[in-house]
Amino acid sequence: MSNILAIVGRPNVGKSTLFNRLIEQRKAIVHEESGVTRDRHYGKSEWNGVEFSVIDTGGYVKGSDDIFEDEIRKQVLLAIDEADVILFVVDILSGVTDLDDAVAAILRKIKKPVFLCSNKVDTPDKHYYSSEFYSLGLGDPYDISAVNGSGTGDLLDKVVEAFPSDEKLIDETEHLPRFTVVGRPNVGKSSLINALLGENRNIVTPISGTTRDAVHVRYQKFGHDFIFTDTAGLRKKSKVDENIEFFSVMRSVRAIEESDVCLLMIDAERGIESQDMNIFSLIQKNQKGIVLLINKWDLVEKETNTMKEFTKEIERQIAPFTDIPILFISALTKQRIYNVIEEAVQVFANRTRKIPTSKLNTILLEDIENNPPPASKGKLVKIKYVTQLPTHAPAFAFFCNLPQYVREPYKRFLENRIREHFDFKGAPMQIFIRKK
Repeated sequence: MSNILAIVGRPNVGKSTLFNRLIEQRKAIVHEESGVTRDRHYGKSEWNGVEFSVIDTGGYVKGSDDIFEDEIRKQVLLAIDEADVILFVVDILSGVTDLDDAVAAILRKIKKPVFLCSNKVDTPDKHYYSSEFYSLGLGDPYDISAVNGSGTGDLLDKVVEAFPSDEKLIDETEHLPRFTVVGRPNVGKSSLINALLGENRNIVTPISGTTRDAVHVRYQKFGHDFIFTDTAGLRKKSKVDENIEFFSVMRSVRAIEESDVCLLMIDAERGIESQDMNIFSLIQKNQKGIVLLINKWDLVEKETNTMKEFTKEIERQIAPFTDIPILFISALTKQRIYNVIEEAVQVFANRTRKIPTSKLNTILLEDIENNPPPASKGKLVKIKYVTQLPTHAPAFAFFCNLPQYVREPYKRFLENRIREHFDFKGAPMQIFIRKK
């Protein structure tokens, strides 16, 4: 049974700073502007031999007309519902506020362990200020400083004792495939994940840039088991003006680096644009599996060959790597969305496919003999042997007498022959020519 700890409180009390300290990573964005954290954010922590998951939440706001704050409030309530233990963070410098009272009123009603954390106690003289938090009716406040870590050890001693089970949490997700949804802002990434999960796991609004952190969700349905990652939209560098936006882009890049398959979502009404190509190149450079998702297909006026012509245009722009699944979907109407999972799973299998060396040589050496490398400076290049390298992504080494004379066009020929004989659809491939 997983042990889950949720960090809640009003905006700008230091929840994300505490989250980062507990998981010992700078995973949640921290900024002096309130309301930066919008989605639930998950991490892993360990204390006294007990492992547990930590949920960082957006700041709780009540009665606001702001569309984000209304969604944040819903996400906080979901996090409280998911968690086994709650950390309620308040600000020692601000004292008790109306929002603190509103959060405390919710927490007093739940039948779960709640720890009241008076944060920003950076110096000993501030301990005296925490007494006013007794008025919240949640017991003794734990004076901590999320910035320098003081008091967090004593707090965690009590937290791990409060978990319903003392068995250690085994990370079952470590070896699961990781599928990351990437694309420009506001193309429907969060809507797709919500549609597939059947719940509003990620905040969705018409405003681009709603998702700022990369958010991980485990998917366990229809015999599948993998990790879905929703990312902030990647913008052009010239558009990244705010520090927060910069951190969001960095988190998206890191999510791509840590993924196995990237689902690149493109707006069907706008078509494939330069920023889409930049993201495509980033995925390809990282040797990740690729599935192209043309979202909002329900909004496109169609004729007989619209889909075929759209596909040809995409393949023209992404050439020479065109061996990629292309799906036309609508996250809103759920058109073909379950095909996304099937394709992602298949691309993952293709990316991890291993071909026996004997089979490679039997098939490919015959192709090479029929179409040998062009002679260079009167010298004949003879490829004698081929093997697949023990890498995470498909990579093949061809051994020959004069590797320096094998040019890029012939490498593409070799890659095409491999793809023709074996299914590596959606998986970028590396070809190495080595001296025998």
